[in-house]
Amino acid sequence: MKGLAAYSSVQDQDADTLVNLHAPLVKRIAYHMVNRLPPSVQVDDLIQAGMIGLLEASRNYDQSRGASFETYAGIRIRGSMLDEIRRSDWTPRSVHRKARMVSDAMRDIENEQGRDARDVEVADAMGLTLESYHKILLDSSGCRVFSVEELRFVGELPQVESDCSTIGPLDGFQKNEFKDSLAEAISGLPERERLVIALYYDEEMNLREIGQVLGVTESRACQIHGQATFRLRSRLTEWLSENEGQS
Repeated sequence: MKGLAAYSSVQDQDADTLVNLHAPLVKRIAYHMVNRLPPSVQVDDLIQAGMIGLLEASRNYDQSRGASFETYAGIRIRGSMLDEIRRSDWTPRSVHRKARMVSDAMRDIENEQGRDARDVEVADAMGLTLESYHKILLDSSGCRVFSVEELRFVGELPQVESDCSTIGPLDGFQKNEFKDSLAEAISGLPERERLVIALYYDEEMNLREIGQVLGVTESRACQIHGQATFRLRSRLTEWLSENEGQS
């Protein structure tokens, strides 16, 4: 088949040929991603952004670095889509501010108690009712468009620069350190939160499907996902501070 032959000789293809050949990959990634995002995100916008990422990939791909073009292009396509989501993020600043407050409260409680912070403890520390706290989880986590920074710290966005040649040994070492820290933080989550993270990011299930697995509503699954996200944020403060300072 022409497609299979082209995959084995991508270095010999010009940029236009690579873009035309892999255009279906853009649509596949866009439709897969949009199923996990709010209705306000339009698949056509993701496709448009993804095509830009594909074009950049076709210009910068270096076969000598070992990765297949499809793998490299997939990373660049998804990165462009996530950048588009970040640019159009409709989340009010107050929501982001409350999200940081939740993470800070969790960290303080866990440092003091030496165990996982409970819902009621975080709510009390913030001077909120449990209902108000749960609303923050809904507003600022699984049910909204994720920023690139948040996707990065939960492992959704690979650390890829604009050109493969710019990635040096230090970048690889830091990435491995981050992965180790992330894995440790996830393994330390309460069992239900750990399961939600695994289903969402490893099995790529949406929150409705996760709710069905857990026997809870989609809204409750979103709350659990949100709390897990905040707990990871509170435990990866050093990494987050570095990434946010560079963005």
